Amino acid sequence: MDGVLDRRGWLPCYLSGAVFAVCMAGTTLPTPLYGLYQEKFGFSELTVTVVYAVYAFGVIGVLLLAGDASDAVGRRPVLLWGLGCAAASAACFLCATALGWLYAGRLLSGLSAGLFTGAATAYVMELAPGKGSPRASFVATAANMGGLGCGPLLAGVLAQYAPWPLHLPFVVHLVLLAASAVLLLGLKDTVSERRPLSTVRPQRPGLPPQVRAVFRPAALASFVGFALFGVFTSVSPAFLSRFLDVENHAVSGLIVALAFFASIAGQSVVGLIGERRSLPLGCAALLGGLALLTAALWWHLLPLIVLSALLGGAGQGLAFRAALSQVAAASPSDRRAAVISTLFVVAYAGISLPVIGVGVLADHIGLQDAGLVFIASMAVLVTYAGVHLARQSAGPEHLKSA
Repeated sequence: MDGVLDRRGWLPCYLSGAVFAVCMAGTTLPTPLYGLYQEKFGFSELTVTVVYAVYAFGVIGVLLLAGDASDAVGRRPVLLWGLGCAAASAACFLCATALGWLYAGRLLSGLSAGLFTGAATAYVMELAPGKGSPRASFVATAANMGGLGCGPLLAGVLAQYAPWPLHLPFVVHLVLLAASAVLLLGLKDTVSERRPLSTVRPQRPGLPPQVRAVFRPAALASFVGFALFGVFTSVSPAFLSRFLDVENHAVSGLIVALAFFASIAGQSVVGLIGERRSLPLGCAALLGGLALLTAALWWHLLPLIVLSALLGGAGQGLAFRAALSQVAAASPSDRRAAVISTLFVVAYAGISLPVIGVGVLADHIGLQDAGLVFIASMAVLVTYAGVHLARQSAGPEHLKSA
């Protein structure tokens, strides 16, 4: 089947993006189901955040151990391994009779995302006409965030309106994974010079010298944006249920999904605004989203939760697409997947460590106060990032005018 779907134009790029989205949807599929798992297994809010964060540790582990594997053995083999891990994750959730199954499922989900993030991003961009074009980077990041958004939406709707709420979402995902594998087998690989898997070595987070100046501000903005997403996807359903009496799983899934869909909207305007301006503007929007989330936690208002998801998600999209485009463009072709993987290491540190902190605090001071502490901490980081990026963005113009 190799190359059957390889046609001129954007079709291969879009198909690989669809495969990317399906895999990433599995990583957020359990989000609106955590309340049901809490009732079934009787664990605390801290356990919810640890179960969630196990996924991120799986991602980081793969990125550090084999972040450049697709540069050596090819994109398709690595992505097929990722689909296999995603299928194993769904099987764990289907068989879940104790908490250990959830940990195993989340770890396997993290392994699948770790295999996909760098390799699939590079693959989508390389399959596009005119490799590395802004449109190609948008397809890659939109597939990533769109998949993350579709996961909780799909699971929430099925859990609320269909039978077997803790099983049917994962059956549907297994079907989608099988279809994705068929699509992937029909696409060509983009790595022409292959090396044996034995040449892949664990890598410390490191960067080629020409990437470092671009990478630092991009990584800082990515950390903050993913931290906001981490809290939304791990504890917002519990807050909605406990303080706003929102028991509808579809509504909880939709609110989480809105943040990811808003990210796609933010990404779509980067070409109009420009990458250098998008990074500081994204940080400003993230700060606005944090402010709205503070008000929502304080006054227990559902509309403010929705607005914070929209504004914060848009800010994350602005910052993340600009960051990814700049880092990919500055990377040498034979290190592109490895450098992109390093960026995702930083991002997934943001999606895991602050979330565990919220869980620890929630067991001592309550979920609402823990959320406020998180917001204050992220506000400091995003303000620093925004000021730093704004100065950097203004630097060349200032020098030019001088």
